[in-house]
Amino acid sequence: MNRNFFKSALTGSILLAAVTVQAQDFTLGNLQVDQPWARDSAGRTQTGAIFLTIHNRADTSDKLLSARSEIAEKVELHTHRHEDGVMRMRQVEAIDVPAKGTTELAPGGHHLMLFDLEAPLQQDDSFPLTLTFEQAGNLKVEVVVEGVGTSAPDPEPQQHTHD
Repeated sequence: MNRNFFKSALTGSILLAAVTVQAQDFTLGNLQVDQPWARDSAGRTQTGAIFLTIHNRADTSDKLLSARSEIAEKVELHTHRHEDGVMRMRQVEAIDVPAKGTTELAPGGHHLMLFDLEAPLQQDDSFPLTLTFEQAGNLKVEVVVEGVGTSAPDPEPQQHTHD
């Protein structure tokens, strides 16, 4: 075996590990939460937003009731609504997760708001978040902080090869 084979195998393992860390899914019963992420804080802001996707494989619906994190004083469930020609952010009591369906928390729609952050969010950091569902209970996830201009995390980073 030559040195390039081992170097290539090691590089492939490192890339696979990077994909595994970035593309995180968390499961609780029939619920699966995919890729919880937040944007890098702009300046010294004390707020942030979290986005994720919830898949429900159950025959019954569920609801996301609340969330909490040790990095913020409080976490609220929010949505954007079009009111009088203006998009406004509003707190909601719960976010529905339909039976055999998917609910996406994404920029411009449902999301989780972090208030009174201990420190600004920084790209490539991560932090714990506990989601509370009406039926399934509590699910602890790890939120990855993406760049400030990110619209969604890359589900599978592109792998580059060098000759």
